[in-house]
Amino acid sequence: MSLTIRAFSVGRVFGLPKPSFTYLRGWGDTMDLPLIMFVIEGGDAPVVVDTGADLSRAWDTHRIKMEQTVEERPEVALRSAGIDPDDVRLVVNTHLHWDHSSNNHLFPNARVVVQQRELDFARQPVPWHCRQFEALPDMDAAWQRAEDKIVPVDGDTELAPGISLVALPGHTPGSQGVLVEADTTRYLIAGDCVYLYDNWEGDAEADHIPVGLFTDLVAYHESLLKIEALDCEVIPSHDFRVLERSIFK
Repeated sequence: MSLTIRAFSVGRVFGLPKPSFTYLRGWGDTMDLPLIMFVIEGGDAPVVVDTGADLSRAWDTHRIKMEQTVEERPEVALRSAGIDPDDVRLVVNTHLHWDHSSNNHLFPNARVVVQQRELDFARQPVPWHCRQFEALPDMDAAWQRAEDKIVPVDGDTELAPGISLVALPGHTPGSQGVLVEADTTRYLIAGDCVYLYDNWEGDAEADHIPVGLFTDLVAYHESLLKIEALDCEVIPSHDFRVLERSIFK
C-alpha cells in the first residue's frame, strides 16, 4: 500500500494580525493565509482531513475577509482531481473551529472523526472561544450540519492501515493531528497546532512558536514535544508553501 497526501486550496483569508499566527511575534504586521483541505489516497477509500470554511459566514459572523473561487469549493476541487465526494468514507476534523469543519456535510457517506474532548468543548466553549466554534445565539454551527455522522474517539487512535490520529491538545482541548506512513516519509498533518512552517521551525528564542490562539499553553508545549518524538515531517495547516508542494509521498 502506497499512501499519498494531497493538499487542496479551499479559499484564502486576508489581513490577519501576525501575532494571531506567531505567538507574541510580528506586532504591527499582517498576513494572508490559505485554507487547506487534505486528502489521503492509496487506501481502500480517500480520507479527507479538514473541510474548510463556510465563506458565506466569513464577514457577517467572523468579521474576516475571505475569498474562494468556484474551483476552490471543496467538492469542485475534489472532482477536478478525480475524487468523488461520495466515495469518501472517513473525514477527520483536526478540531472543530469553523474554518476546518464547515463542509463535513458534503461527504454523505463518510463518518466524521473528532476527539471526544473537542466535541464536548465545541458544544459549550468558554466565552472567549465561542465565535471560533460558532457557539453563538440563534446560530447553528456549521459543523453541526453533519453532527449525526460524528464518531468521537479518545486519544491516539489507529484510523486505517498507515493512518493514525495523534491527540495534540493546546490550540483547542481536543486538537488532533493525522500521522501518515507514506512510501519514504512519515508525515504529520498537524492541524492548527502548527499554522506555518515558521511555528515548527522556531526562532533564536524557542525551538517552536505556538500559534496565537489556544486554550492551554502548557498542554500546547507538551503536544509540540510529542510531535518531536514522532520523528516525522510536519505539514502545517495554513502555509502557502504546502500548496506549492501540493503532494506529499
